[in-house]
Amino acid sequence: MSVALRTERLSRNWGALQAVREVSFALEAGARHALIGPNGAGKTTLINLLTGVVPPSGGDVFLGEHRITQLPPHLRVKRGMSRTFQINTLFPGLTVLESVVLAICEREGLGAAWRRTVARCTGEIAEACQILEDLHLGSERNRLTRSLPYGQQRLLEIAIALATRPRILLLDEPAAGIPAAESAEIFSVLARLPRAVTVLFIEHDMRLVFRFAERITVLVDGAILVQGAPQQIADDSRVREVYLGEAQHG
Repeated sequence: MSVALRTERLSRNWGALQAVREVSFALEAGARHALIGPNGAGKTTLINLLTGVVPPSGGDVFLGEHRITQLPPHLRVKRGMSRTFQINTLFPGLTVLESVVLAICEREGLGAAWRRTVARCTGEIAEACQILEDLHLGSERNRLTRSLPYGQQRLLEIAIALATRPRILLLDEPAAGIPAAESAEIFSVLARLPRAVTVLFIEHDMRLVFRFAERITVLVDGAILVQGAPQQIADDSRVREVYLGEAQHG
């Protein structure tokens, strides 16, 4: 399979702290790939490096065959990379529909067209409504974002990310802070995404990881410990020791 995103010896230091240490990683096109590891392993820092939120101390990031190490975040979005954050970054005073339409208009370069009202963006509104229907948010489209339950706010953030038409979707703990039933719904929605969208996600709930991921990378102390299929990871004694807390004895 072709590689959608890869890194070569990617690193990030803050003084003496090595948050990410020479990570060489490849994400195959169409993948459903989980990034796991204990707290402080460097998972979010790695996502921030991939998306350009923080610059690397060393190494490179490639989108397909194109080196994007110095590309700012908004241009990575233009090239097909989108993400969600560990903590929601939404507009609480907008409705659900307005939030997604705004993302579509930005994608289409309509933000500067001040003479065109949102009501005239009929094509963009129709597309936003379809995205919301696909994510089971259609009935909530006229609600203010601040009034949504937290699980639906997480889905809205994914809807906004999808409105950019990403080829690569990076999700930083999409199920964090929500009940198990709602987190299962989020991942069932993600499971229905077309294979044209490559997904890399951080998640601490191992039930969700092993249910959804087809390949898993384990990060420990900023470096890759092991990568493989879910069963390989489940059977690896090093993973059980450092992540699952099942240290092997004699």
